[in-house]
Amino acid sequence: MTFAVKAVIFDWAGTMVDFGCKAPVNALTDVFAHIGVPISEAEARADMGKAKYDHVTALLHEPGIVARWIAYFGKAPDVDAIDRVYALVEPAMVDAAQRAAELIPGAAETYAALLALGVKIGSGTGYTPAMMAAIRSKAAEQGYAPDVVICAGDTPSGRPAPFMTWAALIALDVWPAHTAVKVDDAPVGIAEGRNAGCWTVGVAASGNAVGLDRGAFAALDDATRTRRVAAAADELRAEGADFVIDDVSHLLPVIHQIAAAIAAGKKPGGA
Repeated sequence: MTFAVKAVIFDWAGTMVDFGCKAPVNALTDVFAHIGVPISEAEARADMGKAKYDHVTALLHEPGIVARWIAYFGKAPDVDAIDRVYALVEPAMVDAAQRAAELIPGAAETYAALLALGVKIGSGTGYTPAMMAAIRSKAAEQGYAPDVVICAGDTPSGRPAPFMTWAALIALDVWPAHTAVKVDDAPVGIAEGRNAGCWTVGVAASGNAVGLDRGAFAALDDATRTRRVAAAADELRAEGADFVIDDVSHLLPVIHQIAAAIAAGKKPGGA
């Protein structure tokens, strides 16, 4: 009998690679510091998951950053400013991403188990193809090679629009959408999956909201770790995630739950 879940579409940073989603934060904070308008890690993380040009655009509309920009440059950032910053961000992202391409523990095993069930694997990312090149190669060396990688710019609009997930499903020849699962650490990625009509699984501990690499996360005391993961999970549920897990190593039981729900005629969102 065919397994009821036909495809899983994974995000990359914070979900399958780069525990804590550090690479994009490091790139953004380094670039803004270099141009004379430093931003905080919290500001860099606020719009994580969006296409990187959209992310830079959002940052240069944030009131606090705009005020610092005006103080330094004497005028508000405009489209030319966005383009200039993004021109610096892209190579910084390429460099940072290739240095943060380690798979999150359990990612390769989860990928192999899904393939064994006959599930097709796609992926989507706010990174551009240039940013993804080294990551894809290094991930493949570690045992993770999804059939489809949809990047920023491959679709007319990025997250929270559903187009990247739809593009992955089209390439995988999977339909209807409610037989697929979108897995993401960012609320905007959960919104993407919901808008596409897929089941959604949020990843709390390894993602952007907690924002700590493996060592720093492990060093937290139990109470602090529990509190921070719970807060991240609440953000994902508030965006409508059907399920929330700590990290991808916990995904398989949820996939079986979703398969049973599909077989029972249920759809995402409690329908």
